[in-house]
Amino acid sequence: MVVLIILSALLLLLLAASYGVYRFVLYAPLGEQNEPHHIPDGPQYRPWHGEMHRLIDELLALPSERVYITSRDGLKLAADLYGGRPGRPVHICCHGYRGMGVRDFCGGAQTLLDGGDTVLLIHQRGQGDSQGHTMTFGIREREDVLLWAEYCAERFPDAPLFLHGISMGAATVLMTSALSLPKAVKGILADCPYDVPKDIITLTAKKSAGPLAGLLWPFLCVGAFLFGCGLRFDGVCCHEAVKHTPVPILIIHGEDDRFVPAYMSEPMAAANPARVTRATFPDAGHGMSYLMDTPRYQRITRVFIESCLK
Repeated sequence: MVVLIILSALLLLLLAASYGVYRFVLYAPLGEQNEPHHIPDGPQYRPWHGEMHRLIDELLALPSERVYITSRDGLKLAADLYGGRPGRPVHICCHGYRGMGVRDFCGGAQTLLDGGDTVLLIHQRGQGDSQGHTMTFGIREREDVLLWAEYCAERFPDAPLFLHGISMGAATVLMTSALSLPKAVKGILADCPYDVPKDIITLTAKKSAGPLAGLLWPFLCVGAFLFGCGLRFDGVCCHEAVKHTPVPILIIHGEDDRFVPAYMSEPMAAANPARVTRATFPDAGHGMSYLMDTPRYQRITRVFIESCLK
């Protein structure tokens, strides 16, 4: 009886620890991350707060249509559609971890819209107006992006499609490159992606948990499986996804990225040099390359898009 009690207590402790780690890393609660003006308050972001607020307000002031699809596991997913001229490219934009499209793409989306293009700012599962409660670092989101691409290919049959992503959204669109995308998808643009979900999770954990970070991974795997509807992390990474893709890819990364270090996007460029172009921005922090050097960012992305349309 004593042994049974001890085993039961250990099992409960395991479940509690696994749920706690799952909740901390993967759970997407409603909160300030769904506020458009919730901007990180760190030394790399603070000097740009004024400009970011201005760009967010400009994008929010534009007319948009809220559209929906249903994920393969039954979630109602939302997106904001900003219309452009008929026949012009349609850009499907995927925001980052606990982010928002209107915030993460406040500058880039406006640039695309100024050119007459259509922009779809999706709400990743569990965030914004989309259903769900588990973020999966691109593992399930890649299937959602595929469905959005199919939606746009059907709604805009004469328009070329481009996939854009920032941070977790960048890893998501790179993982999507391995799927059977519609032929209308002409290019993928990924800003500050990581390669392997485990690597970015453990790296971030070290900043908060220190030497104990390595002990948290087994609990996260258990929690992800039990509370994330069977989620597994094994076998998914960006460099394997892009290795055989026929779709041209542009990777952009800030050289002073302190959240997803720039070296994390190097394996994707090396995996398929014939298809992947990588550009780095000196002194740029996480997702800040556009603001750090807007003319160069616009020029690089414009040249890439035009090359994909030839």
